[in-house]
Order: sequence, then structure tokens, then C-alpha cells
Amino acid sequence: MQQNMTQGKPLSIILKFTIPLFIGNLFQQIYNTVDSMIVGRFVGEHALAAVGSTGTLMFVVLGLSTGMCTGFTVLTSQKFGEGSREGTKGSVANGILLSLGVAVIMTFFSLFFMRSILGLMNTPEEIYQYAYDYISIICGGIICSIAYNYFAACLRAIGNSRIPLVALIFSACLNIVLDLVFIRVLKMEVAGAAWATVISQGMSALLCLVYILKKEPLLKPGLKQFRFNGEYTRRQLAVGVPMALQFGITGSGTVVMQAAVNLFGATAVAAYSAAGKITSLLMQGAIAIGQTMATYSGQNYGARRSDRIRRGVRCAVMIDIVYAVGAALLSILGLPLFMKLFFDASADMSQIMYFARRYITICSCFYVPLSVIFTFRNTMQGCGYGFLPMMGGVVELIARWICAAVAMRTLSYTVACFCDPAAWFAAGVFTMGAYFFVIRRIEKHLSSPEMPAVEETT
Repeated sequence: MQQNMTQGKPLSIILKFTIPLFIGNLFQQIYNTVDSMIVGRFVGEHALAAVGSTGTLMFVVLGLSTGMCTGFTVLTSQKFGEGSREGTKGSVANGILLSLGVAVIMTFFSLFFMRSILGLMNTPEEIYQYAYDYISIICGGIICSIAYNYFAACLRAIGNSRIPLVALIFSACLNIVLDLVFIRVLKMEVAGAAWATVISQGMSALLCLVYILKKEPLLKPGLKQFRFNGEYTRRQLAVGVPMALQFGITGSGTVVMQAAVNLFGATAVAAYSAAGKITSLLMQGAIAIGQTMATYSGQNYGARRSDRIRRGVRCAVMIDIVYAVGAALLSILGLPLFMKLFFDASADMSQIMYFARRYITICSCFYVPLSVIFTFRNTMQGCGYGFLPMMGGVVELIARWICAAVAMRTLSYTVACFCDPAAWFAAGVFTMGAYFFVIRRIEKHLSSPEMPAVEETT
């Protein structure tokens, strides 16, 4: 089920590869969204606020670890594009060793500092224990998330986006069943939701691993290859570390935004959390296009086809614009129906809708710049350029910090809602400029026959 993206029409290739990714991303988002829905309906508004308030922390912790591990597979897609069988296997083995190290480090530090971080985020006292119970279990199971994301990224690197989708569909269904058993039957409250997520992620990782061992010999290294390769380590860290920092920097900005929202009380936090889940779900298509472009650009970079990279980006941006407009309309028109899924009949929906509608209305106007960020960022990363995409995360961070600081000083919920759009607009402009700079460097680099195909220069 491998797919060579160095041949054929870019638009059809991108769409064919994106659709399974899109469906898979939706199911992956269902993990936390279903947790929120079931917790909100069967435990209560405070429990929902607690799970929602830790969403930004999950983004930071899991983003740092999985961003780095996904970055390790950029070399795999480049080696596959070059047609190097041994190079592909060697990159997989080296990436596994690096991912295990990342899992150990991230698990220790996230658990050690979690109470202090929740305090710094102005977590309301009435939801603090719920929040700690949930996020500590999620952090304890980081290895499951890393394993799935690494194995799935390896499969995508060689053009296989279907098996990760199958694994996610299975694990998402399992997550729903476990949520209901742990929360409704065993009365484990938010801890049950966290355990359901960790177990489900572990199963999705196991399914991908079993498939690789049985069906993808190209991704199955020999025992002798499980040793650190200095060149591969350098090149994988050169992409993985900036990708991780990009997630971390962006995530830290969302943590600051969450701290600003927390000042408006549990009802605002619950409404913002539910509305944020809606935005996250609707934006999975744009994220999938970005993931496609990482594989597409990586393979074409390995094959020295800079012309196809340009054509692919143009096609992806057109898809982004159409998708973003559709998502914006759906988010505004469908908001009342979506919000009812998160709350039971006893909730004060008038107050909840006030906070949720304000956030969605503001954010939906900026879905286009948000969507193109993923295309430009992932294209550069797929070609081995990690620094400028990371700096795009810095731009997001600065924009969110400024809005959050103003919101906390003025106690304005509207300004707090502008944290995300301000970050998206600023980063969208920056990453677009960075892409045009990088693509010119790529064209010059690949036009020189004596130069190696893969070498970060920025």
C-alpha cells in the first residue's frame, strides 16, 4: 500500500492521500472530544471545565513529544523518495531509539511539574483536582501516544495513509466504549476518561506495529540496525527538535490564552472548551492537507523535483481556501446543535452560548490563514527545513501573549477570544513569506548535481 508521490497529477495525489488522513484526524480528535462530551453529560459542568482546561496542556506535552517523533520520519520519506531501501530501514530504527528517549524524558518532566503548571494557569479551585487527575494520567501514558504517532508517521512516509486510519477508527470506537464503562458503570469520573484515552491510544499503536511487522518489510529494520547512527541522528534531530519546539512554543501560547479564559469562571471555561473542540474538529481537514504536504514534499525533495513541490503547494492552498470557508459556515450555523452535545438539560445554555458564540464567531473569520499555515509549515519541514517553521511558532506565541496580557489586564473575554485569530493571522503571513524564501533555496540547492539531496540550510 505504498504510494510514490513523485509521479502523477499533484492535485489528485494530494486529495487521494488527504481524505484518509482527514478521517483519521477526526477520529483522533474524537478521543478528547468524546471524553468532554461524556464527562460533561454524566459527571458535570465542573468536570467538563477541568478536562477542557487541560486541553492546552495536552497540546504542549503531547505536541512536544509527538512533534519530535513525527519529525524523525521526515528522513524516512526522503530516503523512500531516493529509492534507498537500507536508508529507509536505518532511519526507522534510529527514529525508534530516539522516540524511546523522548518518551522517558517527557513522562518524567510532565509529571514532576504538573501541579505547579496548573497553579500558574489560574486553574479555578473548584476544578483543580479534576484537572490534575485527568492530565496526570494522560502524561503517564505519553508512550502510547508517541508510539502511535511514530508508527503512523512511518507508514505515511512511504505513502500509506489507510492503515493509520483503520487503527484510529478502531481505537476511537474502543475509547467510546471504555469511556462509558469507566465513567457510567465504574464511576471513575475524569480519571476514567483519561484511562480510556491512554488505553485506546496504546491499541492504535499496537495495530500499526503489527501491520508493519507483517506487511511492510521496508519499515522493519534488522536487529543490527538498532544502534545510533550519527548521521541519521543529526539529521532527524535537525528536523525533530524544531518541530517539537514549534508545537511547544505554539502550545505555550495556548496555555497563556487558557489562563486568561480561566479568569472568567467555570462556565466560561466550559463554554470555551466545548467551542474549542468544535474548531479543532472542523480544522482537521486543513491539518490533514498539511500532513499530506509533509510526505509529498519529502518524497519529491528526495527525488529532486522542486517543480512538483511548487505545483503541489499551489494545489494545497486552493483546497485550503475552499475548505476553510466551508468550515467557517458550518461552525457558525451548527453551533447551537454542537453545543447541546456537551451539556445535559440542567446546564444554563444561555450563559454557555454567550461565551461559545463569541469565540466561534471571531475565530471562524480567520480559518483561511489558519489553514494555509499547515501547508506552508509542513512543506518546509518535509524538505528538512525546521528553523523557519519553528519561528512561525514564535510569531504565534508573541501574538497570543499580547492578546492574553491585554485580556487579563482589561478583563475582556472578547479580547481573550482574539488570542487564537491574532496568532493565526500573524503566523500565516510569516509562514507564507518563509515558504517563498525556502522554495527558492530548495530550487538552487537541488539544481546543483554535486550537492546531497537532503541537507538543512536554514
